[in-house]
Amino acid sequence: MAARSYGQYCGVTTAVELIGERWALLIVRDLLVGPRRYTDLKQGLPRIPTNILSTRLKELQDGGVVRRIPLLRGLAYELTPYGRALEPVILALGRWGFQTMGDPEEGDVVTADSLTMALRTAFRADAADDAEYELHVGEVALHASVRGGRLTVTQVSPPPPPVGGREPERVEPDAVIVAGPGIRRLIGGEITPAEAIAHDVLAVVRGDVAHLDSFARTFHIAPLGASLAV
Repeated sequence: MAARSYGQYCGVTTAVELIGERWALLIVRDLLVGPRRYTDLKQGLPRIPTNILSTRLKELQDGGVVRRIPLLRGLAYELTPYGRALEPVILALGRWGFQTMGDPEEGDVVTADSLTMALRTAFRADAADDAEYELHVGEVALHASVRGGRLTVTQVSPPPPPVGGREPERVEPDAVIVAGPGIRRLIGGEITPAEAIAHDVLAVVRGDVAHLDSFARTFHIAPLGASLAV
């Protein structure tokens, strides 16, 4: 647990003391995708100083949020059941933050783990059609499989971290989508799939372009005012 105390007897205070320090929530975000070695976490958070990463991992371990697990070679970090219970909180924060993301700043990066969590944040099981998508954003490529209202995201490129587990079965995607940061506008409903293609926000480079309509229904974050409207 972080050394700093807010001196208040409150569940929110306890939560902030556990995960409110800078970088802590992003470490949790990446570990929600799967176990990660120290080097994987550092690579996924390129601006975090190594001493801060070590400190945050120790604090999260002391707080019962993260634990270390053995690999064939070395160690990895994973969330405990207590830490994994943060998933709906992280997804809700992602939807809340999406409202004011704007365009990326110079030097902002998209990582495989951040894009994975972005898809999970935007996923709408109630509107999802069964389909297989391959999404490319910059150097990152993910396979998103939607079956029976459930989403499974696997990393295609860069190669996923070797932290064990069974290699997922590869299924031919129905659509391969190459997109830039402007895909945020499609997910937010600011533009239609046809407009996204017309404005070079994205391109369907393989498969039926009609699957883009299904993608836009499946991955959507409504504006906050719309979601609160009765």
